[in-house]
Amino acid sequence: MNFFEHQGRARRRTHVLLALFVLALVSIVALVDLVALALFGSYHQVARPDRYMEYIEYGHPGFFADLLERNLGLIFWVSVATAGVIAAASQVRILTLRGGGGTVARGLGGTLVTPDARDPSRRRLRNVVEEMAIASGVPVPEIYVLEREPAINAFAAGYTPADAAVAVTQGALEKLDRAELQGVVAHEFGHILNGDMRLNIRLMGLLFGILMLALMGRFLLGARHLRGGREGRGLVSVGLALLAVGSVGLLFGRLIKASVSRQREFLADASAVQFTRQPQGIAGALKKIAAATAGSVLWTDAEEVTHMLFATGLRRQLLATHPPLIERIRAIEPGFDPRELEAIAAHMQHRPRTQGPMVREEMAVTSEATMAGVATPGEAPALDPETIVRTLGQPESDQVTAAGRLAAAIPRTLARAAHASEWSREVVCYLLMDPDPEIRERQLLMVAEALGQEGERQVRTLLKAVPQLAPELRIPLLEISFPALRRRPERDLTRLLDLVERLIHADGRIDLFEYALARLLTRQIEDVLNPAATEVGGRGRLADSTREVVDLLTILVHQGHTNRRAARAALAAGLARLGARPEAIDEIGEDWLASEWLEEDWSKRLDDALAKLDGIRLEEKQRLLGAMAATVLADGRVAVTELELLRAICATLRMPVPVLEPRRADWSP
Repeated sequence: MNFFEHQGRARRRTHVLLALFVLALVSIVALVDLVALALFGSYHQVARPDRYMEYIEYGHPGFFADLLERNLGLIFWVSVATAGVIAAASQVRILTLRGGGGTVARGLGGTLVTPDARDPSRRRLRNVVEEMAIASGVPVPEIYVLEREPAINAFAAGYTPADAAVAVTQGALEKLDRAELQGVVAHEFGHILNGDMRLNIRLMGLLFGILMLALMGRFLLGARHLRGGREGRGLVSVGLALLAVGSVGLLFGRLIKASVSRQREFLADASAVQFTRQPQGIAGALKKIAAATAGSVLWTDAEEVTHMLFATGLRRQLLATHPPLIERIRAIEPGFDPRELEAIAAHMQHRPRTQGPMVREEMAVTSEATMAGVATPGEAPALDPETIVRTLGQPESDQVTAAGRLAAAIPRTLARAAHASEWSREVVCYLLMDPDPEIRERQLLMVAEALGQEGERQVRTLLKAVPQLAPELRIPLLEISFPALRRRPERDLTRLLDLVERLIHADGRIDLFEYALARLLTRQIEDVLNPAATEVGGRGRLADSTREVVDLLTILVHQGHTNRRAARAALAAGLARLGARPEAIDEIGEDWLASEWLEEDWSKRLDDALAKLDGIRLEEKQRLLGAMAATVLADGRVAVTELELLRAICATLRMPVPVLEPRRADWSP
């Protein structure tokens, strides 16, 4: 399946999830009603003496009808109270999760991996996550370590890539080598890019209400010593009843999680193999979990998050959310023999707990291999529309390698600033500084007005350290700054967007990179401020957005093709991908290819087009992506700015385009 099919399947599973939740809610309410009738129902007034023999002789044909009639008020209020408690608990939990993946990670005891971490294993983790994010075309997520967990496990949580967090256990850091850790991280990025992460966090919020009854039962049983006599016995009875009903709810919850999660784990494993082209990496991590005594079991109560973990976090689990480890390993290595686990277990027992020297050696080797190809387009395969569509949301190993080169090529001063919350806004401003000294001074004055004198000083420091940044490093630098930006208060992010608009228009025009940066930044900040409201696709159709499609393709044409004949050919190539007739270009008219309106308001028309096209269906977005790629690549050459614009457009439409690295011969200035 490609990105669009994964997203569509995740959306359908969301509907299944809601249906199963409603079924579970109705079943639990009915069960609570029965318990309430058993404890508080009016039996003595139902079984009247004159009808007692009739009840016995005919199998109580009217007993339940009379019982329900007598206790309608009780059933109504118990039903309302039960449904209300479940719905309220779920809604409260959903609201607490609006903070994104970091909320989940911190709730499990996660510690944020800071950019200045000195521990080699944490630096290695950060490098792996950043490479995968840049390769995938998504913002770098927040990174957490569950320090109190010696088992091997991990998870990704959040509503969108913009508010995502990736967390790994301390055991994973200590027991996995780089290839295995990369396989685990790639598995989690598979969940992020396939739409599973959003589904999982919604599932977490909804099921909390069902689990709430069991928690209330435990509380009442724990509070029984506070009251004696009849009241104490009543609390025990109610507590036991709620605990019993809660256990049924727990069973429903596990059934729902198992129905949603099991097949998605196989798909995420397959994505990890595709991302890394090292099946031994993720297979090795799964083998170590299967061989270890504790395996993947968390000390923290993991019931609420089992469905989003790399491997099940419970020692015993009815209706497991994950397929058996042996099945997952054999799906990657068909010839796997479980007897290999004995040797792996023996090796792990004799392995030193700390891996500092080994990790430092791995990082050194990786750094040397990465720096060999820094800052130059590699000899990658020729780009074509099919490749772009195929790798959308599913980067391949070549793109992960290219991302590693780009990350390593970013000057250290800029990389440190991008990772620091105190410098992240200034990094964005640095990227927008004009080469003309006069215009740049006006921009620096704007920075001083918005961010203060200290902000202006920091931008000047970055300019002095790196006067000019290679074009292919600008978007990667922006992407690694997003985690630090997310930690800024909401008012700072809103103020930054206003400042970016002023900086862009300081010279009276807007160029491709400026537009791309503004769109990328706006999309990420919007998703951070309101992550739960985002959706990948809507219900619109391309047939209803003809003008917007032609506007979009025409703008792409003019940004990458210098003469009218090449522009016509590129536009025709894009329209052909949408099934347009060969003579469609003539029907559109020459005014679409005229440059006057593009020079005046191309950015506004593109904004308007993207606003409408963001609401089209997933399958229509796939067709549109193919048309955009065909337009950009029509002449067989591509500029960095064209790729930046394409990536920004796709990010606005919620399509994560991975690193695109053309062959050296395909680049144009």
